[in-house]
Amino acid sequence: MTRNRVKRRLRAITATRLDGLPEGTSVVIRALPAAATASFAELESDVDGALRQAVAKATR
Repeated sequence: MTRNRVKRRLRAITATRLDGLPEGTSVVIRALPAAATASFAELESDVDGALRQAVAKATR
């Protein structure tokens, strides 16, 4: 049940951010055990930071 909740939250968070990524970008998100106790806001912050970092690396 916890794993499904984390999966649903991450899916909802990422769905709203995919349009902001460069065309042809593939995204893989791996939830670590700490994600099970993280709030929605914490997950959003983590996803946003990871996507920012990935885009910055890709555009170098």
